[in-house]
Amino acid sequence: MKAARYYGPGDIRVEDIDEPVVGPISAADVHMYQTSRASLAPTATTPNRLTGETLPVTLGHQFSGVIEEVGPGVDIVKWECGQKVSVEPLFSCMRTETCEPCAEGHFNVCPKANFIGIGGQGGGLGEYVAVDAKQVHHLPDNVSLEAGAMLEPLAVAFHAVKRSGYMPGQTILISGAGPALCRSIDTSASVFVSEPVESRRCLAVRYGATEVIDPNSSQGIAQAKVYGETLGVGVDVAFETAGEQDSLDTSLICVRPHGMLVNIAVWQESPSLNLNLVNRREIKLTWQYPEALQALANGNFGDLEGLVTKKIGLEDIVSEGITSLLRGEEVQVLVQL
Repeated sequence: MKAARYYGPGDIRVEDIDEPVVGPISAADVHMYQTSRASLAPTATTPNRLTGETLPVTLGHQFSGVIEEVGPGVDIVKWECGQKVSVEPLFSCMRTETCEPCAEGHFNVCPKANFIGIGGQGGGLGEYVAVDAKQVHHLPDNVSLEAGAMLEPLAVAFHAVKRSGYMPGQTILISGAGPALCRSIDTSASVFVSEPVESRRCLAVRYGATEVIDPNSSQGIAQAKVYGETLGVGVDVAFETAGEQDSLDTSLICVRPHGMLVNIAVWQESPSLNLNLVNRREIKLTWQYPEALQALANGNFGDLEGLVTKKIGLEDIVSEGITSLLRGEEVQVLVQL
C-alpha cells in the first residue's frame, strides 16, 4: 500500500509499504516536516519508548475511515466491516499496575503517551492502518467522514474549553487561530483571535471570532485591542495555541486578574513564564472523544466540513499540502485515500 513516510525534517516520501495486519494533514505533521519533534517522534537511531519504532514512520494522527477487516477477539456485534469510524490516536503504556495515570484512566498524561502517526503504529496518511478497537469511535449516519477526520482537534478544543471553566458570555482570547476552538465556544462570547496568517483570520471570523488581530501589524496591537474592548480589564480566558514565546507573553498580559490561561500548544522548546505576573494577578494556569462526538452528532459545532480549505491526493502531500500550509495559503488540507 502507499503511505506518507516521515524520514526527518524536510523529508517526507510517499512509498509502497506492507499493509498492516489487522486523514487531514495536521499541525503536528507540518511541524515534523520543518523540524524534529524529539519529545514525541522517534529518530533514525532512537526508537519510540512504546512502539520500538525508529524513522521512517507513517504520518497522520487526525483521520477517519471505513472498517475493512475486524481482527480476532474484537466484538463483532459492535464492530463490522463497512462502518464509518473516527480514530482516537492517543496511546499509552496501559501498565495499570505501575503507571498511576493509566491506573486512574488519565491516559493522556501517561509519561510515555504518544500518538498514532507520530510515535509509530502506522498513521492515517496510509491507505490502511490497524488500530486497537478501544481507539475507534463509530460515526453516526449524520456525521460525514470529513467531519470525522476533524474530531481529534475538535476533541482537544472541547476538552480545553471544559478545563478552562469558561462560562457563556465571558470574554476570550485565542492566540493562534484555531477554528475548531472557535466552534467549541458559545456564540454569546466575545472572542478575540490573534493570528498572523490572513487565511486563518478569515476562517476564524467565519467560525465565531468577533475580533481578529494581526499581531505583526504593530507592536502591542493585541493587548491594545483587548484592553480597549474590555475597558482595561482583560479577558476572562486566554487560550495559547501558537507555541511561540511572543504569543504566550501576549496571552498572559491580556488575562484579567483571577482569569484563566489555558495552554494547548506543544512547544518545540520550553517557554519562559512571568510568574510574578501570574502571582500578582492570581491567574490560574492549566497546561493541557466520545463527548465531543456526541456534541458533533447533535449539530453543536455547525459545518465542520467548512474547516477543510483544500482536498488533495496522497502523492501531492508535500507539493500541494504541506507547502500550501507553510505559505499560509490553506488552513486545513484533507488527504483523500
